Amino acid sequence: MADTLEFNEIYQEVKGSMNDGRLRLSRQGVIFKNSKTGKVDNIQASELAEGVWRRVALGHGLKLLTKNGHVYKYDGFRESEFDKLSDFFKAHYRLELAEKDLCVKGWNWGTVRFGGQLLSFDIGEQPVFEIPLSNVSQCTTGKNEVTLEFHQNDDAEVSLMEVRFYVPPTQEDGVDPVEAFAQNVLSKADVIQATGDAICIFRELQCLTPRGRYDIRIYPTFLHLHGKTFDYKIPYTTVLRLFLLPHKDQRQMFFVISLDPPIKQGQTRYHFLILLFSKDEDISLTLNMNEEEVEKRFEGRLTKNMSGSLYEMVSRVMKALVNRKITVPGNFQGHSGAQCITCSYKASSGLLYPLERGFIYVHKPPVHIRFDEISFVNFARGTTTTRSFDFEIETKQGTQYTFSSIEREEYGKLFDFVNAKKLNIKNRGLKEGMKQSYDEYADSDEDQHDAYLERMKEEGKIREENANDSSDGSGEETDESFNPGEEDDDVAEEFDSNASASSSSGDGDSDRDEKKPAKKAKIVKDRKPRKKQLESKKGKDPNAPKRPMSAYMLWLNANREKIKSDHPGISITDLSKKAGELWKAMSKEKKEEWDRKAEDARRDYEKAMKEYSVGSKSESSKAERSKKKKKKQEKQTKGKVEKKGASKSLSSSKSSAKSTNESFKSKEFVSSDESSSGESKKEDSEEEGGPSPPPSSEDSGSGSD
Repeated sequence: MADTLEFNEIYQEVKGSMNDGRLRLSRQGVIFKNSKTGKVDNIQASELAEGVWRRVALGHGLKLLTKNGHVYKYDGFRESEFDKLSDFFKAHYRLELAEKDLCVKGWNWGTVRFGGQLLSFDIGEQPVFEIPLSNVSQCTTGKNEVTLEFHQNDDAEVSLMEVRFYVPPTQEDGVDPVEAFAQNVLSKADVIQATGDAICIFRELQCLTPRGRYDIRIYPTFLHLHGKTFDYKIPYTTVLRLFLLPHKDQRQMFFVISLDPPIKQGQTRYHFLILLFSKDEDISLTLNMNEEEVEKRFEGRLTKNMSGSLYEMVSRVMKALVNRKITVPGNFQGHSGAQCITCSYKASSGLLYPLERGFIYVHKPPVHIRFDEISFVNFARGTTTTRSFDFEIETKQGTQYTFSSIEREEYGKLFDFVNAKKLNIKNRGLKEGMKQSYDEYADSDEDQHDAYLERMKEEGKIREENANDSSDGSGEETDESFNPGEEDDDVAEEFDSNASASSSSGDGDSDRDEKKPAKKAKIVKDRKPRKKQLESKKGKDPNAPKRPMSAYMLWLNANREKIKSDHPGISITDLSKKAGELWKAMSKEKKEEWDRKAEDARRDYEKAMKEYSVGSKSESSKAERSKKKKKKQEKQTKGKVEKKGASKSLSSSKSSAKSTNESFKSKEFVSSDESSSGESKKEDSEEEGGPSPPPSSEDSGSGSD
């Protein structure tokens, strides 16, 4: 038989909430680790008193009772695992794993039995329900009634507030059954009562969460925070972890107490109690116990009289009473030499401490993330500036934490720390000096994503180099490298016309004119290819042959329905992932079959494209001919319009010349000229058709007269 048994997906019942985790049974005892909080419950084999196997809501459950009265309930077992567990209990714990089923009659009348810290309501020999008395917060009595109130658990979807028992009166004298019932409950209930004197008191300590100054009274079983407005009583059993963290300024210290369940203030829950101390503050402490009691209870960890720094005294007392180790930062050192990193989380600035087994952020809101619950981390570029970056952590439960505004100088130290802890890194960040670390992770699952990032970074570098080259050169150099072609001629013509029109313009104006054409040319260059792309998209022929599919796409189309039937309810993204996995696992022979089909489709496509291109060329030639004809017609119409305009201008100039000549002609010539209208028409026609004849001798004579 194996020395250990391990079970995954086992649920522990805690105050009405089912906490999932892992259960391990060994020779030494039973260990359960909570997946959410990381809390470990360890039951020694020598402490086990009874084991019960029964059917519960989540299948089958195991109830363990210890000799000191504690009860532990674990659900989620399969029925077939009973024999294995029973044999293990017999061999290693020397216990019989008894089978007891719960009574499901639905009666509300029975007997109450008190066994250790468990109240059992039974009908006959079968239990109906059981109440761990440690969950009872208050017990009140009335006439023939006892009311139990319970501690609330925020993780439970439905909470039980109270239970009332009717206790019938008895004929026995001197014994009140109601009071006897209440005393049995209160003797084992977790009712915090500040009876007796405190072991020690720390006055006016600065508390960050909950905010304010509190007096801390240390009692044997709980911690009492007394403030001006609120009081909190914290049992030591609710303390998960203790942290002692140095502030970045090296003058203050954080003392963090992790709580589960948290303390409550209205609707606010405080999972962490954070105290802030100054390193320079000292205290002399005297415990309210005699030396023998101190030695017997704390076994040398504390003495009756102690002195030292305030934070040392508080941490030392808490460690002795809670009996848990204090976690301090490990070997990590940031760029400035501090053991923390300044960053922001949820719009508030704080400090992120890389620890040996997790990260903790203080202080608002405080966050503790263990390495074993981290799915991956991610280094991302800062959203506001390139001088900082973001550090993202995603847990296995899907919760994401983003710590932003981290200085760029901290990148190398943090990356080396994450690398040393062997955490899964989603990408490699954006630091140029970390190329070697990318090669170390070449076999990771994010290869495709990294290749894309590398390509984009190379393109970005090329753009930056081009931008730097263009900005370093002068305006003339940018014009020479542009080479716009036809637009260059247009720009030159505009410049020449401007120069001839304004000859009196100075050198400053000419410089401005030289800069303006360059800007226009750049705009034209940037926009032209976009117009061509739009035209090509708009002008795409729907009758053109479609491109052939690859071998993988042909296989996917043929097997898509089969994958859906094998995995009902699968999403589109999961279907594509599953198809990729199946394609990778496929043998070469089967892939060659689909490669041949893809090759045949490619040949058919090329043949169809040839036929399509021949037809499109003939159509394009016809279209070009029609365009040429239209252009010729437009030129002819433009020429006619220009000739008419020229003839009109010539006729107007002739008429003006005639009017000047007529002023020098004699009356006889004028009268004869007016009488012969036909001749004037001929002269007009001659003027329109060709050049005017030279003036006659009479005209010259009259002109001379």
